[in-house]
Amino acid sequence: MLKNLLFVGLGSCVGGMLRYWVSRWVLNAFPLLLFPLGTFLVNVIGCFVIGLCSGLSEQAGWLGPSMKLFLTVGLCGGFTTFSTFVQENSQFLQNGMLGSSFFYTGSSLFVGLFSLFAGRAVSRWMIS
Repeated sequence: MLKNLLFVGLGSCVGGMLRYWVSRWVLNAFPLLLFPLGTFLVNVIGCFVIGLCSGLSEQAGWLGPSMKLFLTVGLCGGFTTFSTFVQENSQFLQNGMLGSSFFYTGSSLFVGLFSLFAGRAVSRWMIS
């Protein structure tokens, strides 16, 4: 159990640092953008990585239980951020930007699901 906690904790630490780096990079690259692209990107990338890891683990046994915990629960859990997504949506709503909130929510769900399935498809391609 302690070993699993360490794998998850280390993955979360790395994921959180990567999330911060990606968010800062996006803000610096697109300072005038009103859409929360940094959060959107980390959530979509995280969905792809979790799909890839799940596929590699389930279909080919390429990832052992500890590495799967590190990558999915730890890294992806620390990298993606539902709470920030909800906060950004609440800011849209408080500013009367209902369309932006619906677009952000819908595109996040659609592209996130697509990315998860794409990750699984890539894992099948890697295995074959």
